[in-house]
Amino acid sequence: MPNTDLEIIVEDPTAPEADSPAVTSTRTVEIVASLLLVALAVLLGYDNWRTGISWDSTGPQAGYFPFYLCVILAGASLYGIVVSLRDRAAATETFVTRAQLRRVMQVFVPTLLFCLVMQFLGLYVASFLLTAGFMRLIGKIAWWKSLLTAFVFTAAMFITFDIAFDVIMPKGPLEAAFGY
Repeated sequence: MPNTDLEIIVEDPTAPEADSPAVTSTRTVEIVASLLLVALAVLLGYDNWRTGISWDSTGPQAGYFPFYLCVILAGASLYGIVVSLRDRAAATETFVTRAQLRRVMQVFVPTLLFCLVMQFLGLYVASFLLTAGFMRLIGKIAWWKSLLTAFVFTAAMFITFDIAFDVIMPKGPLEAAFGY
């Protein structure tokens, strides 16, 4: 019979340190997220109000339903702010530590750069650079494996989207040099 009291513990050598200082609290993040949603609701609500939120002879105007969805979003966000301000435990609860944020930024910054580079070099070259970079710098995989995998992945994307399905994807100067 198996012994259910046994526990297997696997340590992650790349896990962030447990004693890393806190960057922000859960309460702060909840309030900032709710404020951003209120701002979005106000902006979209104004635009829909400008479009028209009443009924005309043919039915509701274009902004009728979106406007009231914005009102609901703003109300829910304001409720979230009130709940966050009343929650004393969330004020001391750590949302993210410095080590955790560093790991998130290791993914966020290259992904943001991918979006920017894609505008100038196209989807396929940017995908190649992102894949090879992630594999080598974060995964610590050998250069030749990283470059080969990135090339095969990018080639498969190109064949699938541009050749097989004829989907228009953002292209850069390299694809233009090959006539695509």
